[in-house]
Amino acid sequence: MCGDKSPARVVMPSETCKFLKFKNFQHYLKIPFVVYADFECVTMKTDTCCPDPNFSFTNMYEKHVPIGFCYFISYQGGHYKDPVVYRGTVAPKCFIEKLEKDAIEIEHIYKNPKPLLPLTESEKQLYDNAKNCYVCDQTFRENNIKFRDHNHVTQKFNGPCCNSCNLAMKPPKFLPVFFHNLSGYDAHNFIKELGYDKKQINLIPNTEEKYISFSKSVSNDFQLRFLDSFKFMPSSLKNLIKTLKKDEFKYMKQYFDLEKIDLLLRKGVFPYDYFDSFEKCKDSCLPPISKFYNELNEEAISVEDYNHASRVFNQFNLSNLGEYCDLYAKTDVLLLTDLFENFRKICIQTYKLDPCWYFTTPALSWDAMLLNTKVAIELFTDYDMLLFIENGLRGGISQCCNRYSIANNKYMPNFNPDDEIKYLMYLDANNLYGYAMSKYLPLKDFVWSDNNLTTQDILNLSDESDVGYILEVHLDYPPDLHDKHSDFPLAPENKPPPNCKEPRLLTTLEPKTKYVLHDSNLKLYLKLGDMKDDLNLYDTSDFDKNNVYNLPLVNKKVIGKMKDENKGNIMTEYVGLKSKMYAYKTNNKIEKRLKGIKKQTLKNKITFEDYKACLLNQKLKYVNMNLIRSKFHSIQSIKQNKLALSYKDDKRFVNGDDITTLAHGHWSLMHLDLFNEQYDIKSDDVINTQ
Repeated sequence: MCGDKSPARVVMPSETCKFLKFKNFQHYLKIPFVVYADFECVTMKTDTCCPDPNFSFTNMYEKHVPIGFCYFISYQGGHYKDPVVYRGTVAPKCFIEKLEKDAIEIEHIYKNPKPLLPLTESEKQLYDNAKNCYVCDQTFRENNIKFRDHNHVTQKFNGPCCNSCNLAMKPPKFLPVFFHNLSGYDAHNFIKELGYDKKQINLIPNTEEKYISFSKSVSNDFQLRFLDSFKFMPSSLKNLIKTLKKDEFKYMKQYFDLEKIDLLLRKGVFPYDYFDSFEKCKDSCLPPISKFYNELNEEAISVEDYNHASRVFNQFNLSNLGEYCDLYAKTDVLLLTDLFENFRKICIQTYKLDPCWYFTTPALSWDAMLLNTKVAIELFTDYDMLLFIENGLRGGISQCCNRYSIANNKYMPNFNPDDEIKYLMYLDANNLYGYAMSKYLPLKDFVWSDNNLTTQDILNLSDESDVGYILEVHLDYPPDLHDKHSDFPLAPENKPPPNCKEPRLLTTLEPKTKYVLHDSNLKLYLKLGDMKDDLNLYDTSDFDKNNVYNLPLVNKKVIGKMKDENKGNIMTEYVGLKSKMYAYKTNNKIEKRLKGIKKQTLKNKITFEDYKACLLNQKLKYVNMNLIRSKFHSIQSIKQNKLALSYKDDKRFVNGDDITTLAHGHWSLMHLDLFNEQYDIKSDDVINTQ
């Protein structure tokens, strides 16, 4: 197993510290100071040409140059400072200088804790009656005495806690700075300025230019920690704002008059592509509606949005486009503040943890699980066990088996009873990951088994048994099962498809050697039947009450249940080219899916007929789309022309009709003429190794 891994020094947990449980009790503490920020840029045009659209290319057409920023410091104790708004040619440098100055002030506040305010009667009663630490829930004893824990900044009483927790509840040694889409955009605007001195810079990278988070030391004991709110709330501000009630916009109400605030409780619009030079800041009015055309999404704004922008410009007595830019940035920052502060409130109420201690939602949810379940998970101390488990990790299956079909059934207006009856359905499981995680999972007492288990021994195991097995087996796939299992073979594996170098997750009918799997997989049966006969397996809650199938509305959001994504609407036609590249029609809509292509591009430039032409006529489809990319932390708008639709699928063997497919390893593919035709293997390509 080690031979497949790169050389590395491996450090495994020791026997004395092999249990993982919640230990971040400091994260109970709500961080008193949090910064929310945003940058604005001008989009300077660049000279370019238009290459042949029948080939892939990438061209830059705009360069994004930061022109201003806004940041706001949210303080747990109330008002701290007004939002900082700056517009000028040295925005990145000014941003770091101002932020560092504020960070040093906040560090000074943290290092000079204030005493606890006198307790109220209710707080005294709470403290006197407490038997357990409010943090770790341990019982107070002579060797675990009770303390009054308080917030060292606001001076408020937090609760009765034990000595170890009282010592742990210290202010952070960093100042969180949140941007919405830090990794994809804002970080590039100022990250080069962090090297202005020799103080340490740390980062957690996703790629060479995209970072989960990074930090800059401002002193020996304090850092600016830059975080991405998008990794906690993965949606646009425009959509997130709709989730808040009007009375939850606390910070917006602090800085804008109540009679004007309704104009700002939504995402504003901005003429990004018109705003292509610093001189445009001097424009005394908004440009015409045509100048608000968004090149990135290739769409114009609505008349309603333009009229709204005009009302904002007039109601706030703005004198030029630069002031409109300042207001736009300030509004975005305060809206982000309200959104994330509400998110923090919900997390603290629900999980007792402040998200500002974490880098991403998965880290937060992991700690929340450890805290609320109080589970202790045993870690592997044996490196061979770790490698053994890693060999069983494969990912999720995605493939296209039948590439085209037209429905024909009694629920359709153009039903032809003389033709073959066909039904098409688009089913998805409700929270399949959550369903799997809700089952019995391996937890502790991992040992190599000396038992000589038979298949029957495994089949007799209950799914809720206290003992489970992870096995390495040899699997043979008898040819008599190939036809029945070809669409969805059991035991997927990561391997390169024929004539390819890169491994893919494939479902094949080939024999498997040293295949690692859980005992529950050996008890898997495939059950087929009519939906009405198996109604308990389905979530029909989104169906129309008067649906044509007369099905009851049951199993709403029940995890593991199958759900019709079309909500009972009749699916009439389907075309699939390969994994994550398909389209279908229902009686009232057309849906298209295409990985790697922007939604707006897919909507405007690719039709259902394009999918059909690609499949049935082998006609490739190229599309161009506009994207934002960074190169050496310089943000650019680029026009990219790429192959969008292709009829070639290497995950399956495509038959001569270009519609039906077979799993790799199917018995019929052993006929070399058919196999060689599919993979374009000629006699000259065969190398004799004898």
